[in-house]
Amino acid sequence: MSMFPLTSRLTTAAAVSFLALALTACSDSSDQATQATDAPAATVATETAAAPQAPQAVSQEVTGSTAAAVEAPKADGDVDMAKVLEPGPLKEMTLGAEDAPVTIVEYMSMTCPHCADFHESNFQPLKEKYIDTGKVRFILREFPFDPRAAAAIMLARCAPEPQFFPMVDVLFKQQRTWASAPDGREALLQIARLAGFTQESFEACLTNQKLLDDVNAVRTKAANEFGVQSTPTFIINGKRYPGNMSIELMSAIIDPLL
Repeated sequence: MSMFPLTSRLTTAAAVSFLALALTACSDSSDQATQATDAPAATVATETAAAPQAPQAVSQEVTGSTAAAVEAPKADGDVDMAKVLEPGPLKEMTLGAEDAPVTIVEYMSMTCPHCADFHESNFQPLKEKYIDTGKVRFILREFPFDPRAAAAIMLARCAPEPQFFPMVDVLFKQQRTWASAPDGREALLQIARLAGFTQESFEACLTNQKLLDDVNAVRTKAANEFGVQSTPTFIINGKRYPGNMSIELMSAIIDPLL
């Protein structure tokens, strides 16, 4: 069975498959996976991490001007970009030219609604304006808040490499379906089947202890060495920016670096 176009097939098949599933609140937040994810154009929204063993989700919003000339948000801190770009335990999942003048590293959790909103509303404009034009190299990294987030990104990692970003895209689009489903494993299995997984390959992926350890290692290093405490967090040419930023805000950061 071919892996994709997965997004278009899920538009019809997943809607039927999951229509009857009742949504419940996530275990670490009363509204983490069910709250509305339609943020204003210049809104910054984050999900804040707690201890890895008992994560809590906290949302915070900072609303700025929606005028055409948007002021760049102040960075949350400086990060040694050379250390950020050092090879880790997992292969980097990247888009864009390696020699692009701007590098953006996003740390995200698959169960974070603000991450889903960024990828649904703001990522495509970023890709079209900067990544596809050779101005930005984009790197996506794992920062899971809970076991379901870890399972979802593991499945994306287990898909054929060219399908990593499409799989992430579909999982974010269907986040409200699987992240708070009564049986999260079954909900993820249904999506994985549409992506070409069998029961056996699904089980093999989710029981891959080394992959899980590597995913957790990426998160631990980000928290301990780069000050990442919430998702999404973007590190842009050595500056750390927490929150779901609109394309206007991201442009205000990127354009002076070009």
